[in-house]
Amino acid sequence: MKRRRWFSLLTLLLIGTMILSACNFSSSNGETEGEGDTGNGNGEETPEVAQILKMDASADIPTLDSTKAHDGVAFTVLNNVNEGLYRQDQNNQPILAIAETHDESDDGLVHTFTLRDAKWSNGDPVTAQDFEFAWKRVMAEAGPYNFMFVTASVKNAEKIINGEATADELGVVAKDEKTLEVTLEAPNPLFKTLLTFPTFLPQNQAFVEELGDQYALEAENILANGPFKLVEWTQEQGWKYEKNPDYWDAANVKLDEIHVTVVKDSMTSANLFEEGTIDRTTLSAELVDQYTSHEDFSISKQSGIGFLRFNHNHPALSNVNIRRAIDMAIDKQGLTDVILKNGAQPLYGVVPAGFYFSPDQKDYRELNGDFNKGTVEEAQELWQQGLEEIGQDSVAVSINTSDAESSKKMAEYLQAQLQEKLPGFTLEIKAVPFAQRLEIEKAVEYDLSLSTWGPDYSDPMTYLDMWVEGASTNRMDYVNKDLNALVDQARTETDPSARYQMLLDIEKILLEEDAAIAPLYQSGLALLQRSKIKGLVEHPTGAEFTFKWAYIEE
Repeated sequence: MKRRRWFSLLTLLLIGTMILSACNFSSSNGETEGEGDTGNGNGEETPEVAQILKMDASADIPTLDSTKAHDGVAFTVLNNVNEGLYRQDQNNQPILAIAETHDESDDGLVHTFTLRDAKWSNGDPVTAQDFEFAWKRVMAEAGPYNFMFVTASVKNAEKIINGEATADELGVVAKDEKTLEVTLEAPNPLFKTLLTFPTFLPQNQAFVEELGDQYALEAENILANGPFKLVEWTQEQGWKYEKNPDYWDAANVKLDEIHVTVVKDSMTSANLFEEGTIDRTTLSAELVDQYTSHEDFSISKQSGIGFLRFNHNHPALSNVNIRRAIDMAIDKQGLTDVILKNGAQPLYGVVPAGFYFSPDQKDYRELNGDFNKGTVEEAQELWQQGLEEIGQDSVAVSINTSDAESSKKMAEYLQAQLQEKLPGFTLEIKAVPFAQRLEIEKAVEYDLSLSTWGPDYSDPMTYLDMWVEGASTNRMDYVNKDLNALVDQARTETDPSARYQMLLDIEKILLEEDAAIAPLYQSGLALLQRSKIKGLVEHPTGAEFTFKWAYIEE
């Protein structure tokens, strides 16, 4: 989601000025006086460093309703203005948050949480009922991440999704204001990790019901119980956080404000960084060479992936040989080296390298190897075979992509690759705002869609159960009963080695057997970040950032 456009320098500076004026991100305490000796030796006080972090984002927030959120932008905001039973710490491990204690029954099925004293930003206490209400609301309204309750093995979650039970039967109950009891279908070693995910956040029932369909659509229409409050949100321009003085652990929150500006092109962001308007930004491919020697430049491998979705209802794309030919015809090395240039790596599987290991510490990607990696000639043979099978001599389709500059450049690269290598193939590019791209995907109203996925938790399953029939993350009407069954088995398998083999086999069904998607790249990050930023935690799974421990140092 970190993508930008090119503009001329003068235009960029004007745009940057307009953006900042529209956002009205003025500091309420730009200089704060500290306690004790802050003198400069001349009898004058020296102001402390303003604890204001200035970031950019490549897209607006689609929604701040945790029961409906399904993208990294929203997850990051929710992770910082709200808090659940657990949150991720500085080492990406789950730590108790709103829950003060967590007790587990001997059989691992019943989990009892005692909540600490915590408040919503309207003064109401955070209660166990807030968790029960929010979790059941996810299931009642078929939230896009309701499958996370199945992944977490919460009792009756799968039955509710399948229409065999009601949301009221979800295995969560508030025993009293401070006691929440969660019952699982089976012991789940991932349970604590999963509870850090935004879908498991609480909601204040009275506040949600009072606002109705206006809930979480504006900054004032959401309550905070986390480290920060959202105090401004200008659509398509940016938002502003302020420290939440009522947060239970406010003493350990150092930042006073965080300003986020929506900038959809990397050149504008780079110029805003140079001006000092923002303190951190990612770079598109065009700027990497320019900033490689910059003192604030760094590059790293990430756990996100980019891939092509196929609409499996499409007359041509429903053919496995057509899909396999499209996947094989793309020069993925060229995509990462020439177009992305940010540390991204070609990907020939759905689970990336370097993050997920078997019980005997072997990398998942090395164990399963590459899928659908072949020559142009092999791709053309599959293409001709597929055309014969569908009774056509050409295929004209469109690709759904976001309007971020890097996404459009990737789409143009794919267009050139496929039209050159597959005779009779025509690809039209349809670039739309990020939120609209997601809605088009959810409705499966596209031919091809250029998609990304960031893992929700630290296990290969976060990339694999996306493709279960009917899952909200499927978004392409793909169905394979064997894959469905294997995912179900892996969710309840307690033997680590047996489970890991199942995880390997799920990917083989998806890619070796069905070529259901076309993996493109494992993401990388080319970054400009000022050295004065300390303690900013970037997570490889779930929400991208936690600001709780961040601070500014001069």
